[in-house]
Amino acid sequence: MIYIGSHISSSKGYAAMGRQALKLGADTFAFFTRNPRGGSAKEIRQEDVDKFLKIAKEGGFGKLVAHAPYTLNACASREEVRTFAREAFADDLRRMEYIPGNYYNFHPGSHVGQGTEEGIRLISEMLNENLKKEQTTTLLETMAGKGTEVGRTFEELQSIMEKVQLSDKLGVCLDTCHVWDAGYDIVNDLDEVLEEFDRVIGLKRLKAIHINDSLNERGSHKDRHARIGEGRIGLEALVRVIRHPCLERIPFILE
Repeated sequence: MIYIGSHISSSKGYAAMGRQALKLGADTFAFFTRNPRGGSAKEIRQEDVDKFLKIAKEGGFGKLVAHAPYTLNACASREEVRTFAREAFADDLRRMEYIPGNYYNFHPGSHVGQGTEEGIRLISEMLNENLKKEQTTTLLETMAGKGTEVGRTFEELQSIMEKVQLSDKLGVCLDTCHVWDAGYDIVNDLDEVLEEFDRVIGLKRLKAIHINDSLNERGSHKDRHARIGEGRIGLEALVRVIRHPCLERIPFILE
């Protein structure tokens, strides 16, 4: 069983996203919880949510993958940026309660010169402050390692999770462009990469996959997406990811 969809604009609400997904032939999708480059979030209307939940049930949708704004940086060097991250994170988890049972995905953040160890400490601190047993599962996204990004290796993500008390509420969203740019050879050694993920984190933690091609050579640490099939990863390798038997029932999101 494969669940696959794309990133869909949330500007017109949940029901509109559901209808667009069906129009595209998708049975999952991703959306931003709020302005991806800012902090504002649209009001959620229960009537709109109810319409969407009916569409999702009738359409046999798998789990959705909501995405935090890019401005959410839990390990920023400036206190006001970390405060926004904590507040937006907590608010987004509350908003996800309208559509329970889905995933909330975020970029771990950039430590901005404080060092990876301090970045990991600050990220896990925010998670410990905000995660609750009854809330949705939160996903840490694999990163390309651009600048001072945290999460460029499976070990860094595992180091965050092991410091979180409610770690069972955490999973991982693997971005194919990001892991390729970080140095993982998913083109020639996909099985080995997944085996390494399993050894370090555990495949049971792999909850979603962003299917993206890359403009760059492996290990570039640049995070530049290419059109599917036109980049360095290529269509054949991405299809192997989607069809891999270890990844059944995981939502695949075309970004």
